[in-house]
Amino acid sequence: MTIPNTITVGLKDHSMMLIDCNQHQLQELRDYFSFFVPGYKFMPAYKSRRWDGKIKLFNQITRELNAGLYEHVKKFCSDRMYPLQLQETDFGHPALTNQVKHQELIKFQSKLNLPFPLYEYQYDAVTHGIEKKRSVLLSPTGSGKSFIIYNLMRWYLDNHDKQILIVVPTTSLVEQMYKDFEDYGYDVQNNVHRIYSGKDKTTDKPVIISTWQSIHRFSKDWFENMGCVFGDEVHLFKAKSLSGIMNKCVNAEYRFGTTGTLDGTETNKLVLEGLFGPTHRVTMTKDLQEQGKLAKIDISVLLLRYHNDICHRLKEATYQEEIDYIVTNEKRNKLITNLALDQKGNSLVLFQFVEKHGKPLFDMIKDKAGDRPVYYVSGEVEAKDREQIRGIVEGQKNAIIVASLGTFSTGINIRNLHNIVFASPSKSQVKVLQSIGRGLRKSDDGSVTKLYDIADDLHIKSHKNFTLRHSAERIKIYTKEQFPYKIYKLDLK
Repeated sequence: MTIPNTITVGLKDHSMMLIDCNQHQLQELRDYFSFFVPGYKFMPAYKSRRWDGKIKLFNQITRELNAGLYEHVKKFCSDRMYPLQLQETDFGHPALTNQVKHQELIKFQSKLNLPFPLYEYQYDAVTHGIEKKRSVLLSPTGSGKSFIIYNLMRWYLDNHDKQILIVVPTTSLVEQMYKDFEDYGYDVQNNVHRIYSGKDKTTDKPVIISTWQSIHRFSKDWFENMGCVFGDEVHLFKAKSLSGIMNKCVNAEYRFGTTGTLDGTETNKLVLEGLFGPTHRVTMTKDLQEQGKLAKIDISVLLLRYHNDICHRLKEATYQEEIDYIVTNEKRNKLITNLALDQKGNSLVLFQFVEKHGKPLFDMIKDKAGDRPVYYVSGEVEAKDREQIRGIVEGQKNAIIVASLGTFSTGINIRNLHNIVFASPSKSQVKVLQSIGRGLRKSDDGSVTKLYDIADDLHIKSHKNFTLRHSAERIKIYTKEQFPYKIYKLDLK
C-alpha cells in the first residue's frame, strides 16, 4: 500500500531521474527548481516578454530532473514531510553508492607507481569520488586537480570496461592534461586520445580528452560507450553545451566536475550539481598556503586618479566607452610597462582586449625590455605554442608573458611565476580567483607572489565610474579569501 503524498524517484538513465507524484507536488517541484538568471532584467527575451527570466530545472510534463539533484529532492521531501520512495531500474537508483575499503585503495595506488604520493586532501577527494560516483569537486588552483582526476581515472579503468571522457574548455588544457598524465607515468601514447580542431573523432583508446567545442554537436551514439565523464574547469563551459554533452552520456554512471571556484550564484551551482552531483569542497587556498603547499600572495591595488577634466568628460560614458578610454590611455599603459619591467623574476601581465590593449602593451614592453625575454599569448596562438611558452618560462628567471585573460587566467599553471599584473579591470569572482591562481604554485626560491591590481578612479563627487566599482568588487574578493592587500593612490594627471 502506497502512503499518501509519496514521491517516487527512479533513474531514467544515468543523466535523468523520473519523478512520480501527484499534480500538486509536480507544481511544487517546478517552483522549487526554478531560479531567476542573474541579470535577466537586462536580457532581450525578458524585455520583450518572451521569457520570464527563470531557469526551470524540473520538466513538469516529462517529470524529468537531472540525476545529480537527488539530494535536493530528498531535502524537498524532508522539509514538507513527504514520504520518499526509491524505484529500482536497469540503472540502479539515485542513492546507490560504493563501499570504499581503504586498504584496497592504498594497495591499488601503490600499484600505480605514482611519482609522488597523494596529499591527505587529495586522497579524501579520490575516496569521496569513488564512494559517491558523482560530484562537483571544488578545489583551488594549485591543489593538484589533474592528479585527483588521474587517480579516479585509473581506479575506474581498473574496475570497469567503458571509456572515459575528459572534457576541458580549451585546447591548451587538452595538451596540459595529456602532458600531466604522461608525467604521472601513464602510457598516454597508447591509452589517451585527444580531440580538438583537425583531430580524428573516433578511437578505441580507453581515455579521450576533448574540448567541449569539438564534441557538443556529436550524436548521442558517440557518447554511448562513456562510463565515466570528467568536466575540468566547469565554470568556463557554456551551460547549454555542457548540458547537451552530459545528457547524451546516458551510460556514464561516474561523473565529476572540477573547478577552483563557482560564480557565487545559486543557479550556476544547481545547474552544475544537476549534471555532476553535489558539491564537495576538497580544500581551500588559505589552508594550502598555511601548509606551505602554495605560495603566499601580496596584493598591491594601484588606484589611478585621472584628471578632473577627464572625469567630467566620462561621467555619462557607457561602460564600453569608459573601457575603451582606459585601455588606450598612453600614461596608463606606460605605467603598466614600467611596472612589468621593474619587477624581478617571471611576470604575467593579463589583458582582456587583444587588438585594443594586448598587442600594444606587448609591443611597448618588448621595445623597452632589451635582452629580457617577452612572450605574447592570446587565442590566436596555437595550443602547442602556448604550452611551449609555459615550459620555457618555467626554466627561466626573468621572463615576461603578456597574455589574454581567456587563455592564461584559467588552467595554465606556471611554477616559477613571481609577479602578476591585472592590466584590465574585471569584477568576475571566477576570473579574479583563477588569475590569482596562476601565481600560487610555489616557485623554486619559495618567494611571495606579488599581484598588482590596476584600478581606475574617475569618480565625480558621489558618482562612481564603472571600473572603480569593479575594483571595489575585487577588494571584496581579497577580503573574503583573506588575501593581504594594500591600496596605493597614484596620480595619473
